[in-house]
Amino acid sequence: MELWLTEKETEHLGLTCRVKETLFSGKSDFQSVEVVDSYEFGRMLILDGVFQTSIFEEYIYHEMIAHVPLFTHPQPQKILVIGGGDGGTVREVVRHETVETVEMVEIDGLVVEVSKKYLPEISAAMLANHPKLKVEIGDGIAHMKEAENYYDVIIVDCSDPIGPGVGLFSREFYQDVHRALKPDGLFVQQTESPFYHRPLISRIYHDIADFFPITRLYLANIPLYPGGLHSFTIGSKQYDPLQASVPELLPFATRYYNSDLHKSCFVLPNCVAELTK
Repeated sequence: MELWLTEKETEHLGLTCRVKETLFSGKSDFQSVEVVDSYEFGRMLILDGVFQTSIFEEYIYHEMIAHVPLFTHPQPQKILVIGGGDGGTVREVVRHETVETVEMVEIDGLVVEVSKKYLPEISAAMLANHPKLKVEIGDGIAHMKEAENYYDVIIVDCSDPIGPGVGLFSREFYQDVHRALKPDGLFVQQTESPFYHRPLISRIYHDIADFFPITRLYLANIPLYPGGLHSFTIGSKQYDPLQASVPELLPFATRYYNSDLHKSCFVLPNCVAELTK
């Protein structure tokens, strides 16, 4: 019997993929957690029916959410990742030589354990107990309220603004992020599809701009996500990603990100640029 899974991207649109087998299916205190092996994307992590990542294309999202901010900041040392329970973002962060410590605060411990078992390519830094990395199972929103003038870069690698992730898209949260950053700190957040989440992107951009003098929206092509085009938003106190000195020859190998792409990802189509006006 054929098994097909569909993520409802809108009320009228879904992305459907054929599945070989279900590797894990369970429920945490926060959400349903599944890992399936699909024909098109390979092993996939699914939370509350929403496709999160797959071994086929995960490098795009994780490289773009990590390397764009870390190459924008000239000396990123203390890094915080909120969410990111699959481990892909911290895997990329620890590759930067200037980074001394990486704290990852993930609310759902089941996501971490399932990812370590079924997605070892993505969770490699967690599996290796990388010396730079500290993983904490806890509430990222509460964690932000306790920090002040401490982090160089904060990466908000969150799920969609529903369920446990909804509070990570609020003005109060962005105010807490601003306070937690050093005077020259910056942060980045994944901010959904520029086709299907336009009002959300516009609100988030303007909320962040109220706290950060430099606010930039950038894009990446991610086939697993709605419309195949995904947005990220940077809020920076001092450093402009458009002025970043990214080495043409990176100190480590990447599959998607490079110095030219760092510049070009901020070039927005008119229909997306209007969301920032």
